[in-house]
Amino acid sequence: MHISVLLKESIDSLEIKEDGIYVDCTLGYAGHSGEILKRIKKGHLFAFDQDQEAIDASSKRLSEIGSNFTLIKSNFAYLKEKLQELGVEKVDGILFDLGVSSPQLDEKDRGFSYHYDAKLDMRMDQTSNFSAYDVVNSYSEKELSRIIFQYGEEKYANSIARNIVLARKQRPIETTFELVDIIKKSMPEKAKRDKHPARKTFQAIRIEVNHELDILESSLKDAASLLKVGGVLAVITFHSLEDRIVKNVFKELTNIDSMVKGLPSIPEEYLPDFRLVNHKPIIPSEDELQQNNRSRSSKLRVIKRIK
Repeated sequence: MHISVLLKESIDSLEIKEDGIYVDCTLGYAGHSGEILKRIKKGHLFAFDQDQEAIDASSKRLSEIGSNFTLIKSNFAYLKEKLQELGVEKVDGILFDLGVSSPQLDEKDRGFSYHYDAKLDMRMDQTSNFSAYDVVNSYSEKELSRIIFQYGEEKYANSIARNIVLARKQRPIETTFELVDIIKKSMPEKAKRDKHPARKTFQAIRIEVNHELDILESSLKDAASLLKVGGVLAVITFHSLEDRIVKNVFKELTNIDSMVKGLPSIPEEYLPDFRLVNHKPIIPSEDELQQNNRSRSSKLRVIKRIK
């Protein structure tokens, strides 16, 4: 069962208008999209996902709410391009929920989870030829160490990378549990006590397989450029690397030119086109944390086009 994170907060932040045009860049299993669709009787929803299973399941779910939606099988890297192909130049609101949906994690054969034994996969787009198997079995020790440290913020990255390379010299590493065993052997006992030892490494490999961070910055800037005046861009992140990118892009879009920043009255043309809706990220309530442990690291940041 997928529980959408920060659902009320993100939907409220979009300030949805009944006749507005909205985009969900990360459809997943339609938790956020369903709530948007309920509120736009005269508007239209466009939603992106590269996972055909998610599109099929969501199409059914959304059809029970309304017919004024279009699902686009594509990575949000092509957000602007795909909307322009459909004649959409400006929209009222855009949402990104950057977490992996629970059904993907829970589906044992997708290889996202370190709790189930499955083939090393982790592809969000099942038609892609590049999977976690390729990362684990073909990247050099140096490359593995870099992505595990950079994308997983794992301090034992060097040791894990070294042991992966040693293990695959005997035979290819094919399953999630084989990889989990290698990770466990690469860490001291005290590092395994609090959280699952494979969590950070699996996150890093998933990010690499799906190029998640490479495309985020440019996609956020594309999204901002599509907003009408009064339009809102809301982004939910789940780890510090994503959040840093969102924070920096939003800062860039809302910054006042340093030449005029201290003036008592700043001319209109020097003011930014966007403003931060929330200066600090919105985080889950205690109630939400109790109901859904997966929401613990989530943060919501929101900007609005003001001119």
